[in-house]
Amino acid sequence: MNMDVTASLSNPGRLDKVIAEAAGAMKKRQRPDGHWVFDLEADATIPSEYIMLNHYLDEIEGGVEAELADYIRGIQEDHGGWPLFHRGDFDMSATVKAYLALKLVGDDIDAPHMKRAREAILARGGAAKANVFTRFALAVFGEVPWRAVPVMPVELMVVPDWFPVTIYRISYWSRTVVVPLLVLAALKPRAKNPRGVRIQELFLAPPLQVKRWLNNPTGHWGGTLFLAVDKLLRWIEPHAPKDLRKRAIDKALAFFTERLNGEDGLGAIFPAMANSVMAMEALGFAKNHPNLVIAKKSIKKLLTPGEGKKFCQPCVSPIWDTGLAALAMMEAGETMEGHSLSTSCDWLKDKQILDVKGDWIVKRPNVRPGGWAFQYNNAHYPDVDDTAVVGMALHRADPARYAEAIRRAAEWIEGMQSANGGWGAFDVDNSDFYLNHIPFADHGALLDPPTADVSARCVSFLAQIGYERSHSAVARGIAYLKQDQEKDGSWFGRWGTNYIYGTWSVLNALNAAGEDMKQPYIRRAIDWLIQHQNTDGGWGEDGATYWKERRYERKASTPSQTAWAVLGLMAAGEVDHPSVTRGIDYLTAAPREADGRWVEPWYTAVGFPRVFYLRYHGYAAIFPLQALARYRGLKTSNTKAVRYGM
Repeated sequence: MNMDVTASLSNPGRLDKVIAEAAGAMKKRQRPDGHWVFDLEADATIPSEYIMLNHYLDEIEGGVEAELADYIRGIQEDHGGWPLFHRGDFDMSATVKAYLALKLVGDDIDAPHMKRAREAILARGGAAKANVFTRFALAVFGEVPWRAVPVMPVELMVVPDWFPVTIYRISYWSRTVVVPLLVLAALKPRAKNPRGVRIQELFLAPPLQVKRWLNNPTGHWGGTLFLAVDKLLRWIEPHAPKDLRKRAIDKALAFFTERLNGEDGLGAIFPAMANSVMAMEALGFAKNHPNLVIAKKSIKKLLTPGEGKKFCQPCVSPIWDTGLAALAMMEAGETMEGHSLSTSCDWLKDKQILDVKGDWIVKRPNVRPGGWAFQYNNAHYPDVDDTAVVGMALHRADPARYAEAIRRAAEWIEGMQSANGGWGAFDVDNSDFYLNHIPFADHGALLDPPTADVSARCVSFLAQIGYERSHSAVARGIAYLKQDQEKDGSWFGRWGTNYIYGTWSVLNALNAAGEDMKQPYIRRAIDWLIQHQNTDGGWGEDGATYWKERRYERKASTPSQTAWAVLGLMAAGEVDHPSVTRGIDYLTAAPREADGRWVEPWYTAVGFPRVFYLRYHGYAAIFPLQALARYRGLKTSNTKAVRYGM
């Protein structure tokens, strides 16, 4: 670990040294073919579900499970349970799954960590209080009756497009998770559970005696209506015509078989992969069936030795990591004459999706493909955010060399703009908000509506490649961003924690698009960032800020959030502001790991607010480097103006 608490910008040599060390460390982490990939960490649920899947299948991996169990034990918090992010509050669903997983691998329920977890669960109402996804897993293991989960008729696969609930009205991640889940809900299989593990001790009352399992997730009258619909479906479902059910199951199977995505897995995300494996098992696929074999392999590829203990990733992030790393390296002075940047950009170019018309085509049938996925391969589900970042990186590196790739990316980005002028991450106009009221949506992550952070990246990209502020796509994007600003001047961060991330993203976009950064609405955003700086010069925002009543909670300063704040202020023309100087001082003095990353155990990213959080291990390497290098460049330039939107 490296720390120099006396570092100061009165010593420019120190700044140069930190930048050189961080850039050198980035080069050492680069893969031979040019790309970067860092670990992507979630909470205890993913490694727990990996263990649960093995015991569902009766395919126990003793060594792997022992390592995962060691990781799970290591992230138990003082409250006795497991949180959604580092030092977070108790989460019932994560804790129930962690407890079950540890019991499956053989942990004694009277061991101190198990006793503390059990007491914490019971003190908060017991496992019956877990969310729908967790209760579904418990139903598969026979711990709760199937009436503990909402009715999920597989016949949804054959309803007409105008029907108010269809798979294309929900987000990509929900769609890939739900379709195989519909098969499981129809067949109601039972986990093999070879060790006969039960967790009835986690319930205050025997589950068979619990009468009310479902709740209105929003308290809205629509939720009450959907609860009534659930009761009706519960009565109708046993009488569904067998030929209709078979046709629906066949269509679900065809849907996820087409999207199995080789060794990268269905949707390239763990929950969808796991559900596809369980669905194929429930349908009677032979153990050596090619689709089942490769689906299982895709899951095992998510295991990582980690930056510490082995864990299972929810997915991998090589396109995102490489695009961001390339931008940071260019900021630090890397050029296309060097091997590092040229190979990374060529690798990115080759990953562009040009031929597959993914699910987005349902809403945009006349738009040509041209995006990038988040993972190594996920052709049906390119990511708007990744596409904008990669487009900016390629354009900045060599606009002539990558002209066609950039043009196709811009064409696709324009085509993916929603009616309100913003952009979602994977879908267009995925804003049927009434679906948030269905009992299944108690996790609050069913939809993919436009958000400020993704929209800002799209505006930044289009502006960087020459779109004028008056261009329809840019003008509508800016109008959306103005309308989406919070009353206090900040912007909500959907995919990064939280208002710091959103505000940084938007300030960069507005500057890139040529907005007058002295306008009152922009000054309010600048003031918000300055007011939320910590006394040590850094910035830190807690994952709890996604609950409205806790939105102003801070935590220890983090390098990545400090970098975002500094980058946002510099984009707004505040390179000489004392807050920027203090932020840079914080970054140059903050401790770093032996591998060059800044020390950052905190989670500064989000899968689904209030439900699923992420720690990008690369953020602590990439963003501080970018912020320090940009600061150095601006302080030594004549204009002191940020040229780019990222």
